[in-house]
Amino acid sequence: MRVTLPDLSVLMIAAMKKTALLNEEAYIKALRQQDEAVMGRLYRLYFPMALHLVVMNNGTEQEAKDVYQEAFIILYESLQRPDFQLRCSIKTFLYSVCRNHWLKRLQAKKANVSIKDVEEFIPFVEDSASIENEIRIKMLEAALQKLGEPCRTILEDYYLHNMSMAEIAEKMGYTNADNAKNQKYKCLTRLKRIMGERK
Repeated sequence: MRVTLPDLSVLMIAAMKKTALLNEEAYIKALRQQDEAVMGRLYRLYFPMALHLVVMNNGTEQEAKDVYQEAFIILYESLQRPDFQLRCSIKTFLYSVCRNHWLKRLQAKKANVSIKDVEEFIPFVEDSASIENEIRIKMLEAALQKLGEPCRTILEDYYLHNMSMAEIAEKMGYTNADNAKNQKYKCLTRLKRIMGERK
């Protein structure tokens, strides 16, 4: 059976919960603790948003990198201040800073750009979540292909078809539900490892 993208989004959400992805508060805490791995992950996660903003407004990829670097440094330095409270999501903060910095650069270049032209891209903050979701779905689809059988079937049956461990055990020929549960755990661990390799 071929897994379709809508089915994968359901599986992806379940797998993400199982692998305990960092939430906003954990990201903020990690940034405050200067966790380089988390900083790198966040940096890569939101750069496409800045790239889109700058390139769609008469900029280059290098200019997008510069603007994003400035925004990321502002975020990082702000979080190092004990009195600073982030009152929006990290993504919104980075987008706003990138947007303001890019607008200043355009005005310095004497480019004929009004605020309205730039504001048209504000909805991209919301759209970027769907782009990130698409990327994750593609990564998950590739990881599931690499994972192979019987893991793919076990995970589909459990997360997509809401089958119980007893039903999966019977379908797959395991002696009991506990064996099926152990196999599901091993499959999730392998899927997580494959997903980690693909980042």
